[in-house]
Amino acid sequence: MLSRFKTLFGVLLWCVSWADLFYSFHELLQNRTPPPVYFVTPLVVGITVLLATLLIQYERLRGIQSSGVLIIFWFLSVLCAVGPLRSKIMTTTAQGHVNERFRFTTFYIYFALIIIELILSCFKEKPPFFSPVNIDANPCPELNSGFLSRLTFWWFTSMAIHGYKRPLEDKDLWSLNEDDTSKTIVQQLSKEWDREKVECKQKEDVSYMKKSNHVQNHVGGSPEEAEVLIRDKKHNRKPSFLRALLRTFGPYFLIGSFFKLIQDLLSFVNPQLLSVLIGFIKNKDAPAWWGFLIAALMFICAVLQTLILHQHFQYCFVTGMRLRTGITGVIYRKSLAITNSAKRSSTVGEIVNLMSVDAQRFMDLMTFLNMLWSAPLQIFLALYFLWQTLGASVLAGVAVMVLLIPFNSAIAIKTRAFQVEQMRYKDSRIKLMNEILGGIKVLKLYAWEPSFSEKVLEIRKNELRVLKKSAYLNSLSTFAWISAPFLVALTTFAVYVSVDEKNILDAEKAFVSLSLFNILKFPLNMLPQVISNIAQTSVSLKRIQQFLSHDELNPNCVETKVIAPGNAISVRNATFSWGKELKPTLKDINMLIPSGSLVAIVGHVGCGKSSLVSALLGEMEKLEGEVAVKGSVAYVPQQAWIQNATLKDNILFGQAPNEEKYQDALEACALKTDLEVLPGGDQTEIGEKGINLSGGQRQRVSLARAVYSSSDIFLLDDPLSAVDSHVAKHIFDKVIGPDGVLKGKTRILVTHGISFLPQVDHIIVLVDGKISEMGSYQELLKQNKAFAEFLRNYALDEDIEEDEPTMLEEEEVLLAEDTLSIHTDLADNEPVTNEVRKQFLRQLSVVSSEGGECPNKMSTKRRVCEKKPAEPPLPRKSANEKLIQAETTETGTVKLTVFWQYMKAVGPVISLVICFLYCCQNAAAIGANVWLSDWTNEPVVNGTQHNTAMRIGVYAALGLLQGLIVLICSFTLALGGINAARTLHAALLENKFHTPQSFYDTTPTGRIINRFSKDIYIIDEVIPPTILMFLGTFFTSLSTMIVIIASTPLFAVVIIPLAILYFFVQRFYVATSRQLKRLESVSRSPIYSHFSETVSGASVIRAYRRVKAFVDISDSKVDENQKSYYPGIVSNRWLGIRVEFVGNCIVLFAALFAVIGRNSLNAGLVGLSVSYALQVTLSLNWMVRMTSDLETNIVAVERIKEYSETETEAPWIIEGKRPPENWPSKGDLEFVNYSVRYRKGLDLVLKDLNLQVHGGEKIGIVGRTGAGKSSMTLCLFRILEAVKGEIKIDGVKISEIGLHDLRSRLTIIPQDPVLFSGTLRMNLDPFNKYSDEEIWKALELSHLKRFVSSQPSMLDYECSEGGENLSVGQRQLVCLARALLRKTRILILDEATAAIDLETDDLIQMTIRTQFTDCTVLTIAHRLNTIMDYTRVLVLDNGTIAEFDKPANLIAAKGIFYSMAKDAGLA
Repeated sequence: MLSRFKTLFGVLLWCVSWADLFYSFHELLQNRTPPPVYFVTPLVVGITVLLATLLIQYERLRGIQSSGVLIIFWFLSVLCAVGPLRSKIMTTTAQGHVNERFRFTTFYIYFALIIIELILSCFKEKPPFFSPVNIDANPCPELNSGFLSRLTFWWFTSMAIHGYKRPLEDKDLWSLNEDDTSKTIVQQLSKEWDREKVECKQKEDVSYMKKSNHVQNHVGGSPEEAEVLIRDKKHNRKPSFLRALLRTFGPYFLIGSFFKLIQDLLSFVNPQLLSVLIGFIKNKDAPAWWGFLIAALMFICAVLQTLILHQHFQYCFVTGMRLRTGITGVIYRKSLAITNSAKRSSTVGEIVNLMSVDAQRFMDLMTFLNMLWSAPLQIFLALYFLWQTLGASVLAGVAVMVLLIPFNSAIAIKTRAFQVEQMRYKDSRIKLMNEILGGIKVLKLYAWEPSFSEKVLEIRKNELRVLKKSAYLNSLSTFAWISAPFLVALTTFAVYVSVDEKNILDAEKAFVSLSLFNILKFPLNMLPQVISNIAQTSVSLKRIQQFLSHDELNPNCVETKVIAPGNAISVRNATFSWGKELKPTLKDINMLIPSGSLVAIVGHVGCGKSSLVSALLGEMEKLEGEVAVKGSVAYVPQQAWIQNATLKDNILFGQAPNEEKYQDALEACALKTDLEVLPGGDQTEIGEKGINLSGGQRQRVSLARAVYSSSDIFLLDDPLSAVDSHVAKHIFDKVIGPDGVLKGKTRILVTHGISFLPQVDHIIVLVDGKISEMGSYQELLKQNKAFAEFLRNYALDEDIEEDEPTMLEEEEVLLAEDTLSIHTDLADNEPVTNEVRKQFLRQLSVVSSEGGECPNKMSTKRRVCEKKPAEPPLPRKSANEKLIQAETTETGTVKLTVFWQYMKAVGPVISLVICFLYCCQNAAAIGANVWLSDWTNEPVVNGTQHNTAMRIGVYAALGLLQGLIVLICSFTLALGGINAARTLHAALLENKFHTPQSFYDTTPTGRIINRFSKDIYIIDEVIPPTILMFLGTFFTSLSTMIVIIASTPLFAVVIIPLAILYFFVQRFYVATSRQLKRLESVSRSPIYSHFSETVSGASVIRAYRRVKAFVDISDSKVDENQKSYYPGIVSNRWLGIRVEFVGNCIVLFAALFAVIGRNSLNAGLVGLSVSYALQVTLSLNWMVRMTSDLETNIVAVERIKEYSETETEAPWIIEGKRPPENWPSKGDLEFVNYSVRYRKGLDLVLKDLNLQVHGGEKIGIVGRTGAGKSSMTLCLFRILEAVKGEIKIDGVKISEIGLHDLRSRLTIIPQDPVLFSGTLRMNLDPFNKYSDEEIWKALELSHLKRFVSSQPSMLDYECSEGGENLSVGQRQLVCLARALLRKTRILILDEATAAIDLETDDLIQMTIRTQFTDCTVLTIAHRLNTIMDYTRVLVLDNGTIAEFDKPANLIAAKGIFYSMAKDAGLA
């Protein structure tokens, strides 16, 4: 409809203009020769109008709903027609009659028509019928918004209003535009990168051929030789990722650069107009319309500048956003293909950093990249105009600027160095905090908190020291930044007036050059910053390029098609290593595995069992030989790899659901009973790394995934070690064994369990990476070699099959992680840093229903069921937690109290001083400028001005005073900020060390770490500069208003409506953008957590051939994140255009009122007020940003306060009640009517216990899961406080003494060995209490001496985080050494379960028997054979004492103990 009208009017216009043409011909015929212009004009106008009409039709066919070209065309036509219209009206009124009536009429019709066309073209068309159907639920309105709407970002307003009314949610976000989605972008980028690689490869191959012909003659020429030959060719360029990026994103970015160019040129129009305006004010005879025209032009120019600048920013930001999407996608795809040795060269954390930090760098650079050419251009233009105004004296000002650049860049370099140093401290502090929170239970049990607290504070002290230095530097650079334009102006003016008497500083010269200097300020400051940014980004680029150039796994190293008939796997003369440069892990492997057989691989820890499985998966470098694996593969790794998804999704793993098959898999893997306990059945969400499952459950889920996949070949890497013995038997019988679900499939089983070996078809024995023997069970026994020896040691019973298998080492334990033997650490099982988190979440963890469940999981099934529904699974919980915090910060009142809290931390006096100083600074600035305007009005006598020296002096004094005040002010603020940071962190740390264990059991570590990293970082480094900027912009805007009102009082009338408009825009923006930021940060972490999950499970993903699906998941997560990021960018543009419009109005009114009141004003004042108005847009814009930043960031103070005020445990030392030095000397223990519960609102775990233990007795504590075994130990250490009753040790009531006095006199060997990163010595003795001899003695007794003395650094051997570089058994021995060092009267041994091999376990038991003969020993036993010779055994049942007597008597009594012993084959 609309386009029909447009076309109709277009045709009419064409008719009108050609009517003019025919009229001219008609005149010719009548022999009146009209001037040629009457032929040319209508002809040209007619043709252009016709073209415009055709364009309307063409665009309609193209489906364009609103055309920018046409709007601009009609607008310009109207503008050009206004002039003739005015003159026609004026001549007609002057002459009183119309000549050339025909042309007069046609012109009016023409004018009316183009105005109508302009108005019509502003509306947008309905989409054409043939447009593709948009299937999107919530498409972005940008796609079909009109040209004007796009120009002013009007289409965003709906979201701004929405966000103001109520907080935005996911569902309110628009979907991404097609061009911004991962699918499109990553595809383009990958294509370009592959092309780049291919190009380089071709060049390389050419040079390779030249060099290496002679190598190919003899076959033995190893590939290394050829490689060396290539390397020495210098001109081979590596594939450049930069090129790929430029090809992909360059063209789009250049459009933005074009806008920037126009904007730069426009910015120089206003100073010229200002000089015209001042000339107009001076010239009292000029007609008034001149003035109004100048004011209007200033306004139009400013508005154009605003619109174009924001278009430029939009292009830049969108390019940045696409860059991040592209880089993230490419890195993700690469991480699924790189070899293990490449993966080891960069940790998961580093790769995630590539994705988050380095991709972010590119994004940040994009905004300023254009400054590289635009800054020099602006500087050149500004200098050119200045030269015209002031002549050669400009050079003085330029000299000052040039001198300031090295000063600023020196500061920048120094700051960068400080930043790096500070990051180092910060990282080590966070790493330490992470370990402390991970091992907090151990710290409490050992009473080691003070030592670690000191370590943290030491690091923090250094960190703040560096912060203080960089704060001083920053205030210097602020000083330079504020004083620069002033110093430049000062030197220029001073030189100008002193060089020549005749040089007069009048208003025009002074204020035009001031506004030019203000333009100069920005590019001069930005240049060094952009250059340093580019330097940083180039580092990132190198890192990304290096990662993308890593070797990829060779998909053909395992042959999948051809294999000898009847065999499933064949390996011939194969040698494998974990990386080309490492020595081979497996040597000369030969094996043929017939289809459908069950093969066991056995051997000691670290002999290469898991490596062999990895080799079959193609995860290792094949150095020689051949491997063939026929058919699809299912893989169960030693470390179960569990995704953060529902339990069902973990088992289906992307396969089509088939209920019957699924139920069978659950049944076979003994998961049915667990599902009953889990709060959501199989829809329970599993936390990251399977945090809310016990180790055995994780392993069984992993196994169920394999069973469900019904592949041809099953590679099972020790799936039975993490489960209880009877469950292991169930799984072997139902799944793996000869009659299991998998019978008839090829199964390779790595195992430690001796009892299953008789039932397998073949056994392969590995010793140090070689196959030492293979054959059936009977054959190997006959050969009487290593295998037979191994069996004799560990098989208790020759007729092992008939008996219930005594699988000593198989018992359920939460730390399946710990089965990590050393070699798998090197493989792709990413070291589990938060093993320890497991213990915390123990409470949340759901108990599996197996018998000998891990003792520390202190919870009966019933309690779990009561408590569980209230606590949603972890991942969701932390997401909710964010939202909850988000809501509380939104109300106004909270804000003020939080600001007040921060002010208190800074110091109220300092806060007031800062505000006062700011007022002074602005007063000085205004003073300097008023003085300048007064100076310019000084009368000119005989072509010179008088007392110039005094004028310069006062001007200089005022300006320098302003700079000085700024310096003092930013100093004070920096000091105050650091002070606040110190007090807030200290309070938080103090509180967290005193917080009771129950808090850690219910709060994910991530949440607490977040307080220590992100929130502390905000308080350290974000809040002070934000406050500085906020105060700066606020006072600048204020002083502008004051100056304009002072010079043109009329302006006060306009201020109110403008302020209201500004306020509304600000509120709408702040509400919307804050929520968008939040949504963005909430949706960002899933990208990284999914990524780190993928990296750690890469081998599983590849084994199941699920790479493509995972790539899609990652892409959708990135898109989800960009969905909230994109409106965030647009909201800034939307705000910018509206706020700058307010600023432009201020310019307009300042100029207008100057024109209106020009009789009462002098040129100096007008110059002052308009040049102030021209600056105000920037500070108004920044003020909104800063308000919003401050509101978002100040929340950190509140979050830290919240965690500094949680409840604390009893005091560490009670002065009047300290026990004697040698207490406990006897080691008597007594429980009197003792009851305890875990947390308020939970059931009692121990009920009315009464028992006495005499000094030196050895007591074994047994009982089913949840009977309260671990709780007893926790009570002794007062990790749990009594509900009623008491415990006495040597007659002292433990509830009356300080916690540290109590804990430091008891010793525990905990179930999970926790080590901290640091030296071995620190791990044994953090307080440096013992001498070296004592430590060596303890190491000798704990059988670690050989290992430690073989290390070059001996006692200073560095343990990595969580002791990853020691095997699990060694870690357990370190804990034993700790106990030997402390050697107190009471030893509590929480027996470790499947974590260690039998040998280590025997060592520990032996040492305890010999070394702790005269101590009271309490052992929580899982394997009854360890406690059969103890003095007495305590059997707990459901929190009460069921039996307590000598083991022999208990067996005779045929009670609970007897039945347990019978299960274990001991009775």
